[in-house]
Amino acid sequence: MRIQQLQYIIKIVEVGSMSEAAKQLFITQPSLSNAVKDLEMEMGIQIFIRQPRGITLTREGTEFLSYARQVVEQADLLIERYTGKQIKKQLFAVSAQHYAFVVNAFVHLLKDYDMTQYELTLRETRTFEIIEDVKNFRSEVGVLYLNDFNRDVLTKLFDENQLRFTHLFTAKPHVFVSRQSPLANKTKVTLSDLEDFPYLSYEQGNHNSFYFAEEILSTVEHRKSIVVSDRATLFNLLIGLDGYTISTGVLNSDLNGDNIIAIPLEVTEQIEIGYISHLQGKFSLMAENFLKELQAIIENEQLGL
Repeated sequence: MRIQQLQYIIKIVEVGSMSEAAKQLFITQPSLSNAVKDLEMEMGIQIFIRQPRGITLTREGTEFLSYARQVVEQADLLIERYTGKQIKKQLFAVSAQHYAFVVNAFVHLLKDYDMTQYELTLRETRTFEIIEDVKNFRSEVGVLYLNDFNRDVLTKLFDENQLRFTHLFTAKPHVFVSRQSPLANKTKVTLSDLEDFPYLSYEQGNHNSFYFAEEILSTVEHRKSIVVSDRATLFNLLIGLDGYTISTGVLNSDLNGDNIIAIPLEVTEQIEIGYISHLQGKFSLMAENFLKELQAIIENEQLGL
């Protein structure tokens, strides 16, 4: 076993693809594949399950990855200690549903810590992909929500994939609308108030089940409905079409401006926001700092709950 082989494993998991990892490592894909097979043979385990859509870690591979990261980290520390060559970058990746407070915490993370070198990733992505990212260690933290409707299905997925859900806060549902919307002067709205306005939601790709929807009340019928893939597009459509979406009610004017406002939605549902992490993973310093920033933003905002 060589340190280089461990670095290969870490890179493959990071990018989620053998071909992309080979590109970033500047080696051929057959060379990378052979290096992985040699390591699997030497260790007597299967690290990856190879499928047409990509690769995933086996349970043995998940445990191996945890040890590999520790070994590579210690090797980097040795090199820095005795050669004076600083090669250790601060590394961190988070996957999340489309929440402004997550972006805000990410911004604070960069502003508040003195990092001369870092490689950070923020993925605003689909619910199923958040679970896959944390399961396969592409992200250390995944931020999403649970409620009475999706809790059993998602919790079962968490258990099957060795993931832990940690509570952050509970929110009452709000609708986001443009400040110029006909709804903007209301102190609260009902579902019937919203019937004539376009409903905006985030697309979930191949896993377009109601249980993976980013918005609560996903089974409610809408006369006008638009599905988008990113937050900027959704906000532009809120303004341009007098549309609305359902979320936590937490906005940040520094990041999103003052054109979007939140209005309480009169329903009995609640939204539990939390984060998932891998049971066999150990948080990096960057992950710990990110979660501190996230908690601080939640406490400072008081979330209007």
